[in-house]
Amino acid sequence: MITFALFLIPPSIGSFFTKYGLVGLFFNGMLSSFIPIPTELTTAALLAARENEMRIFIALTVGSIIGGFIAYYLGYTGYNLSHRIRKITRLDDRRSQRSYALLAKYGWLLIFISPWIPVGGDVIPIIAGIKKYDLTKFTVAMVLGKTVKAVAIVYFLSLIMVTFFH
Repeated sequence: MITFALFLIPPSIGSFFTKYGLVGLFFNGMLSSFIPIPTELTTAALLAARENEMRIFIALTVGSIIGGFIAYYLGYTGYNLSHRIRKITRLDDRRSQRSYALLAKYGWLLIFISPWIPVGGDVIPIIAGIKKYDLTKFTVAMVLGKTVKAVAIVYFLSLIMVTFFH
């Protein structure tokens, strides 16, 4: 069944993580917190391979949360990321200041919804770290956001798998 699941995913992305099963999903979730690598493909492949949904949820959630803390830490320690983020996202100083102002005003909400924002959402935890956003608020918002997203991904992909592939 894993072979069928791998057929659904482009080899360059999904098969690398999928061939390692739940461990691959864990690392996919962790890396996707600061590099735009979709976890949905690996999750779908594991569901198609009839892996246990609760195990998938746990591996995805724990990996994503650890990745969120790594992203925050990278920003917090500096690690020359401020310049790189501006270069990657093409943020000029005016847009950069605006993003910092949005974080100051709507930080909790932005961090909570950041897992749902493609590409740009990966930068929000790093910016939160750069701005030394309150770690307790960051933790609550990030853990809730990552958990809600993992529940939604596993639940809806399970429905799709049951409806179309079983």
